[in-house]
Amino acid sequence: MTGRVLLTRLDGVTAPALSRLSRLGPGRGVALILGVALSLLLLCCAGTGVLGALVGEPEPKRTDTAADQSPQPVLAGPADADEVAGDTAVATPASPTAAASTVPPSPTAAPSPVVRVRTVTETARVRYTIRTVNDANLTMGKRVIRTRGVDGARTLTYQVTVTDGVQTGKKLVSSVVTRKAVTQVVAVGTKARSNCDPNYSPCVPIASDVDCAGGSGNGPAYVSGPVKVIGSDIYDLDRDNNGYGCDD
Repeated sequence: MTGRVLLTRLDGVTAPALSRLSRLGPGRGVALILGVALSLLLLCCAGTGVLGALVGEPEPKRTDTAADQSPQPVLAGPADADEVAGDTAVATPASPTAAASTVPPSPTAAPSPVVRVRTVTETARVRYTIRTVNDANLTMGKRVIRTRGVDGARTLTYQVTVTDGVQTGKKLVSSVVTRKAVTQVVAVGTKARSNCDPNYSPCVPIASDVDCAGGSGNGPAYVSGPVKVIGSDIYDLDRDNNGYGCDD
């Protein structure tokens, strides 16, 4: 198309113009013709660009070949994942949340009990013990307290549990004797019982009645005097009240 325009432009050149070119000489004439042709070419290209912008020719569609297309990543599906793992399918356990959702909701929880633990101290009596000793100075069967017994005391410490105001437990923590008991000592006589009345000396036999031997009394027991009255004259042996009996 550009060649045709150039020829058309050259055809329109008048004879006077050609005569002028011939005067310039061969070199200058060729240069002038090339300059005019180049100017016409530039004007033609600029006009074509402006016309294309105004008309709005659609941009030619690009046809991509398989080589020009960028490779898409290959996503492994369920089967591929099993192959990568060595053709071993791993079973996924069921979610505990899903299993727990089938359990019916529990009723409203009752309030927690109020539990209190306290320490309680108690005092217990420790009874005294009795110990007996033999005493040869006492008549057999006679008992005399030599040392009076006294009870002692023991302190007991408990741990008491109270739930909602009610005692539910009691545990012994310690037991300490705070006062020792005094043992009671009892003397028991071992002396053989005498057949002599202790109210007289020397011996006057023990009987329902005793009279002076050789006297008018009827007994049943008799004593030869004199005897000293050291207690009560239960047998009425001191008739003259001088402290001696059977002294006549």
